[in-house]
Amino acid sequence: MYKEYFSIWDELTAPGADFEVDTIEVRGNPCRVYTNAPGSLRDLWLSSTQFAEREYLVYNEERLTYGEAHQQVANLAQNLADRGIGSGDYVAVAMRNYPEYMLAYWAILSTGAAVVGMNAWWTTPEMSYALKDSAPKAVILDQERYDRIDPAERNDLLIIGVRFESEANDVVRWQDCVTGDAKPLSIEIDPDSDACIFYTSGTTGRPKGAQLTHRGCVSNVWSLIFAGSILRVLGIRNGVVDPDVEPPVSAALVTTPLFHVTANNCVAQGTTLGGGKLVHMYKWDAGQALGLIEAERITALTGVPVMAREVIAHPKFGSTDTSSLQSLGGGGAQLPPDLVGKIDQSVATAKPNTGYGMTETCGIITSIAGDFFVDRPESCGPAMPCYETKIVDAEGNEVADGENGELLVRGAQVIRGYLNREDATAESIHEGWLRTGDVARKDADGFLYIVDRIKDMVLRGGENIYCAEVESALYEHSSVAECSVFGVPDDRLGEEVGVAIYFGDKENVSADDIRDHCRALISAPKIPRYIWIQTDPLPRNASGKFLKRELRETLDTELAI
Repeated sequence: MYKEYFSIWDELTAPGADFEVDTIEVRGNPCRVYTNAPGSLRDLWLSSTQFAEREYLVYNEERLTYGEAHQQVANLAQNLADRGIGSGDYVAVAMRNYPEYMLAYWAILSTGAAVVGMNAWWTTPEMSYALKDSAPKAVILDQERYDRIDPAERNDLLIIGVRFESEANDVVRWQDCVTGDAKPLSIEIDPDSDACIFYTSGTTGRPKGAQLTHRGCVSNVWSLIFAGSILRVLGIRNGVVDPDVEPPVSAALVTTPLFHVTANNCVAQGTTLGGGKLVHMYKWDAGQALGLIEAERITALTGVPVMAREVIAHPKFGSTDTSSLQSLGGGGAQLPPDLVGKIDQSVATAKPNTGYGMTETCGIITSIAGDFFVDRPESCGPAMPCYETKIVDAEGNEVADGENGELLVRGAQVIRGYLNREDATAESIHEGWLRTGDVARKDADGFLYIVDRIKDMVLRGGENIYCAEVESALYEHSSVAECSVFGVPDDRLGEEVGVAIYFGDKENVSADDIRDHCRALISAPKIPRYIWIQTDPLPRNASGKFLKRELRETLDTELAI
């Protein structure tokens, strides 16, 4: 099975084939690229004009075709251009997963500007930091996010309001910006220029703005298509797939935030290129998801692992028509091996799938699905063709197959760097090689296995929460003498935030006091669920660092407050 898999792999990536791979110089380093991938995300978007009559965006009772979406995008892009926004500029987007998010995204790119995807969970201080760091010329947001912006920071911004319930003198109405009959702007876009800034929590307590390029994003879509194509060809050759029957037009349920690469780059962009339908949810609810799967004939549900688990465990699962599903799984965290088997057994038409990736790689690094995933449920699959990979020890020497080390990757999908952070860029990317911060091993067939994380972070429901950021917020409380934040295993979300705190000689400080303090500084997912108040200083090693692993292994969750 695996020999045939890689034989097809070689055919699809050979010179002249659809997924031909070439090596060019990018930022002074050799870089594997897909020869036939679009030059920019703008080109990808414009290619979908051929689907004008198809439904594109669905939200509750609202439905928008590709033709209607293209007209609104062209109108908004012209409106932004008329206000002086273009190449080299940034425009922030801050809202829930409304249809306007993707319309704003495509319109901003259509001007040559880059999108700043702001986390919809951010508090006022977090939003202030990102606005100062990225210095956007405009921000497109909903009422809730508008209310969180410090009024003093609105003065120099063009603010376009989406779904506002009240009037605001400093806000331009969305509807006024998308009405008209404008034509697409005629511009040239450098493939290696910024397409999007997505913030990833920083190990120093401040988020870092990852600079995703046009080349990186379109290469990610090409990697996704490649992963699907290799399985289709394999199915045809084994008589499982009828070559005369085209696969159904995709209908994807958007389950995770569009300010993440999972929903934006892996779900929305791939679906758009194929003329598929994006069905939006106000917030995740497994019961509602099942209703939408049946009503909208959803073919793909991609989210964090807990979502797939909640869907197949829901009381309505057995009575819901899920026969349209082709794939069920996702990324943001490793799918537990037991869940791989449950998906395979629970949905007759759907195969389990996952992709391992990062914000810093514009999406997936690896992909695995179907029987290969069932056969190797602990693997995240082989790296996609546009990557070079190596696994190294602490001294930077490559290790043998089967041995653990840090995974490094180089190729088209690696980000340009971190906005305004030359130090962080130099630390993470050297000669084009990105340090993933993940401990991995590779088997003899080239399939990768993620073993552990070097980076000090909590992975909660697909959201990266860096311990240093939470600790920084905790230390702003005058009573906190010592604290150590770490991940606590959780069946539903993968991990929850836990913290051991020592107050020194302070008294009468409760866990509720600590959580109330955190609410003003960091978003809700980062607030510790588990708090252990210690009567003695926290244990340290010889160099003075807190022994997080020892704390994590010895503290009982039942004794947490």
